[in-house]
Amino acid sequence: MTATLTPEMLLSAYAGGVFPMAEHRGDEELFWVDPRQRGVLPLEGFHISRSLAKVIRSGRFTVTYDNNFSGVVTGCADRDETWINDMLVTLYGQLHLAKLARSIEIWDGETLVGGVFGITLGGAFFGESMFSRRTNASKVALAYLVDRLRVGGFALFDTQFITPHLASLGGVEIPRAQYRTLLNTALTLDADFDRQGDVPDIYSLLQRNAQTS
Repeated sequence: MTATLTPEMLLSAYAGGVFPMAEHRGDEELFWVDPRQRGVLPLEGFHISRSLAKVIRSGRFTVTYDNNFSGVVTGCADRDETWINDMLVTLYGQLHLAKLARSIEIWDGETLVGGVFGITLGGAFFGESMFSRRTNASKVALAYLVDRLRVGGFALFDTQFITPHLASLGGVEIPRAQYRTLLNTALTLDADFDRQGDVPDIYSLLQRNAQTS
């Protein structure tokens, strides 16, 4: 257990394959997690289904990057049970200022209805959490995130654990040793979350997905 943690300590932990969690939002301490089976979302295995492509083409949602990072973190922590305590919220905010913690926001009009955030190191993206207040909002966020990671040269999308939701989108569990091998390779890469530039148009997003799925 630890009651104090710096951004540097957090990054070092991720590079070593472990990550912190709190027992609940009001907990003032963190504990380290190193799962025997690690959740990952293979970037080339993510598939935009016909139903999700229809939602994206509808233009119902607007997508932004790093437009409201704190809002996404707040949305992810706004549930009955959460492992995101105040210390982690502060650390994520500090890493965001350093452009090492990034977010994708999904908007319905002027309302933030979904999003995902995580931490980048080399060619690894450590997905922290996502939330959805509209049907398919988190799926749209993941579709744009995966596309951005592909274009940016990332090789590893770490989801920490696998939920039925992530499994339906191609997420899998791999043994700890295999994860460490993938992580060590990814950390050597010169990936860039900003390489893609602005949010891609819908046609380009779906066309790239068709070429890789």
